[in-house]
Amino acid sequence: MNSDLIKVINQHKETIKVSMTLKEDSQRFTKLLFKAFYDCDTNAEKALIELESLFITIRNSACPEIKDLPCKLWDDFKAKIPNLYSSLKKDAEAIFNNDPASQSIEEIYLAYPGFFAISIYRMARVFYKLNLPLIPRLMTEYAHSITGIDIHPGADIGASFFIDHGTGVVIGETTEIYNNVKVYQGVTLGALTVKKEYQDTKRHPTIKQNVTIYANATILGGDTVVGENTIIGGNTWLTESVPENSIVTHNHQVEIFSKTKK
Repeated sequence: MNSDLIKVINQHKETIKVSMTLKEDSQRFTKLLFKAFYDCDTNAEKALIELESLFITIRNSACPEIKDLPCKLWDDFKAKIPNLYSSLKKDAEAIFNNDPASQSIEEIYLAYPGFFAISIYRMARVFYKLNLPLIPRLMTEYAHSITGIDIHPGADIGASFFIDHGTGVVIGETTEIYNNVKVYQGVTLGALTVKKEYQDTKRHPTIKQNVTIYANATILGGDTVVGENTIIGGNTWLTESVPENSIVTHNHQVEIFSKTKK
């Protein structure tokens, strides 16, 4: 009986060709990358050596057709690190300057899930733009599993991005976000219609600069543009463009029933 079951399992594995080791190594790589960037107790030189070895391992697994070839992609990523530092510093400062609960910039780096998710997104984005398959998604999904914040590495996000609280935030692949945007928990920037034939089209909204999107707002559609300096209120459902300097709110009705005693 076991031999038949094992045969079924092995046939299924041959069909899908999924390596859980690749996923686990990608998580280790992502965690060490964050520590190499920020942890004062992590030796940067040793971390970079270990990261290069880990990266080659996961690259070879994700791209077996280039296994054992020189790894130019890692050199390309290292060249981007100074720019990443500059960009992530602006994100940390945006969080610190906008959140009255933050007590220090160190707290942002250590305790804010929004900053962790943004950091991993920006790192993964570099690999995404280098056309490295799968690994950028594994990196952002690792951050998603820890923070509850789902940012696709294909999203184009500008400087000084602020996610507060963050749980339940979803930012789709073709989303465009300009500078100085603030997003709160539960916000969805998604597609209006989910069909495979739309894979190569812009499916997600564009958010112009200085926009604030409050908790649980949903903004959908590739043609939807939120103009600069706009405020999107909590629980708003938006599928059409909004001009600049607007305030969009969810209209709700409250009825109070009173019982008269006879």
